[in-house]
Amino acid sequence: MVSWLLFLLPLSVTAASGRPKLLGVHPSAVSKYTPSKSNTWTCLDGSKQISWDAVNDDYCDCSDGSDEPEPDCCDGSDELSGVCKDSCKEVGEAYRKKRDEELKIQRTGAKIRSTYIAFAHKEKKRLEELAVSLIKQIAVKEKEVEKLREHAERTESLSQAALEHKKQSPLYQSLLNHKKALQSLKREHKKHADRERQLGDVLDALRRGYNPNYQDMAVLEAVRGWEELAGLPHINDVKKGDGEEGEAVEETRAPKLEEPVDDDLWTADELDNELDDLLQTDYTALLLDHEEHINAPTEDSILFKLTSYLPEDWLPHYEAWKDSFVEWLETLGVIRPENTGTSSESTRAQQILSEATAELNRMKGEQAQAESGVTKIFHPEHFGTRGEWKKLDNTCIELNSGDYDYELCLFNEAKQKPTRGGTNFSLGKFKSWNPDATPGSPEYYKKQVYQNGARCWNGPERSVIVLLSCGTENAVTSVQELEKCEYQYTATSPALCTPPEEDNGNKNREEL
Repeated sequence: MVSWLLFLLPLSVTAASGRPKLLGVHPSAVSKYTPSKSNTWTCLDGSKQISWDAVNDDYCDCSDGSDEPEPDCCDGSDELSGVCKDSCKEVGEAYRKKRDEELKIQRTGAKIRSTYIAFAHKEKKRLEELAVSLIKQIAVKEKEVEKLREHAERTESLSQAALEHKKQSPLYQSLLNHKKALQSLKREHKKHADRERQLGDVLDALRRGYNPNYQDMAVLEAVRGWEELAGLPHINDVKKGDGEEGEAVEETRAPKLEEPVDDDLWTADELDNELDDLLQTDYTALLLDHEEHINAPTEDSILFKLTSYLPEDWLPHYEAWKDSFVEWLETLGVIRPENTGTSSESTRAQQILSEATAELNRMKGEQAQAESGVTKIFHPEHFGTRGEWKKLDNTCIELNSGDYDYELCLFNEAKQKPTRGGTNFSLGKFKSWNPDATPGSPEYYKKQVYQNGARCWNGPERSVIVLLSCGTENAVTSVQELEKCEYQYTATSPALCTPPEEDNGNKNREEL
């Protein structure tokens, strides 16, 4: 008859007539309808005590009518005349007031939820762009790592003495001198640039502060010269353009005309942005690359390759004989082993290779994480079909209960923290949504499970069940320890607030 009857709870305790004793009792008041050991019950207004059999027997024994909770006829017309008062008006007003408050919370929460959904779409786009960018960066980094690996292998095959000998080549020494010259030019250029800025500040102060009525030609000439060099309008013209309200004309410097340069020469921007990269060139690697280049055969000829003339079944014997012959020459001191001593340059090359490989692995991990994030945003078993929970990933909310602060970091971990200092305890890490509901359904997102927390003394591992409902704030509203080390949080979140017009469960007729 009335929509709120849907919330009433029929239980299995029955009277002699067969009517459920608690039919019509609101869930919040069930605990008040419990018989005593002597099978009696006290009216809710405390006026008198009646037999439990008299509860819900279609006759009002209590002056407040609390023994007849079933509101099929709230006007009392289903009872004897004058026994139960007409409470329809009060019941209806209370219901409508409560429902209005719930709708207000639902509408406000739905607006906040819409911002969560918008965030999810932006985050998905950001992660997709990040993944694409990382794929390109990884391709470049892989080539760099491969080159560094080849360099490390070459330097490892050289002795320190052999490498030092190669570094004495005129080409290598010339490169080092060029590097020193560039470093020196960069240092001097910075000095002159800083000095130019300081002089410019001095001339700007002179230009703005001098008195044009004072006929000092030296000052006037200096000001005019600076204005021309800096591409500025004459200061007097700027001042004349001031309005009566003191609004000064905005000064802009005329663009400087750069002298034409050869295509092969660097521009000023390239000098500022790329010179440092050039100065960081690994000249040892460059030296080895150069040597490999000049020693490479000029054509693909097999004329001087002995193995090209041998039958395939002779090759193993030839390689074994060659190794023995080289070892014999090394023993006699005719030749020196190539790997005599570890080159410090080899150690450095291995370190650079290791760092580059670690960076490559980091980028690959970040790429995998970005792609996984894209998949999870709108997945029903992760952040909801509309991504409404992504915004709250690792959002932490707390409730103080006196001795403890109970923290809940959504999708991460629940904790118990003493307010007066001491050890924090993990109550569990996020395991799943409601395991008893279908993924994607409204009920699925009203419960979270957190497991594998810190083990209790002589007990189980701590765990938490989080019961969620619509609210205008993300907040923990209560904490209970239902069993030893098994906790229940109740919490609210706008992520559960759907617009009322979308809520098919609230389309019941209201007759009160």
